[in-house]
Amino acid sequence: MTYQNLLYKITDDVLTITINRPDKLNALNKLTVQEIGAAIKEASSDASVSAIIITGSGEKAFVAGADISEFNGLTPVQGKQLSAEGQQVFKSIELCNKPIIAAVNGFALGGGCELAMSCHIRIASDNAKFGQPEVKLGLIPGYGGTQRLIQLIGKGKAFELLMTSDMINAQEALQLGLVNYAVPQDQLLAKSLEIINKIKAVSPAAISSIIQSVDAYFEDGKDGFETEIEEFGKCFGKEDFKEGVSAFLEKRKPVFGVKADMRQ
Repeated sequence: MTYQNLLYKITDDVLTITINRPDKLNALNKLTVQEIGAAIKEASSDASVSAIIITGSGEKAFVAGADISEFNGLTPVQGKQLSAEGQQVFKSIELCNKPIIAAVNGFALGGGCELAMSCHIRIASDNAKFGQPEVKLGLIPGYGGTQRLIQLIGKGKAFELLMTSDMINAQEALQLGLVNYAVPQDQLLAKSLEIINKIKAVSPAAISSIIQSVDAYFEDGKDGFETEIEEFGKCFGKEDFKEGVSAFLEKRKPVFGVKADMRQ
């Protein structure tokens, strides 16, 4: 598929999705959100992709927010629909059966912070800035920000950032648990690949089950413990389990890589 606002590149079974609107600091307009959803859907069913990195074009911004020009004149009904569509795309990132790392370079504000939070792991460059400044526009986050920020940094600090619109830097984001690592900008993608290579060394089927089980904790109407039971049981029917146990008993390293198994 051809994308207008994204760069979609697969290298050694790792897909890098780059938000590519540098003249707009990679702001999320409606088309870009739709393309992100399409790219995640494409990657989820592509056996040649084992992991995904999402980043922004240039050094100034990961995603500096939503494209506010598209908000002007929207009715409450249209605003609700915009939020629902964005949340659906970001939920598809959160529930993707392949690990997704946000490589956050520069500003990650508003929808950019929400995009990063929907990924499984976040790595920030030392010039990264995070924030949810929607209240300055008389708005609130609409792509899941009020929910995921609480999950990651706790209710009190989330209230503070949401209400004050304050920005925090990479080191504070690290201290709060918003990101997993803060690294020099020239090491951002290298650190992302380092983590991905560790994940690629283990069972892709088990990674998929980990994602489903962890996310079930936060989903309404789901019992995370029951999901874990289901996913645990499914593992026994996977080739990765047979290989893992055989390798353990034979005192050798397991050889995983049945990528199609991830989609079962």
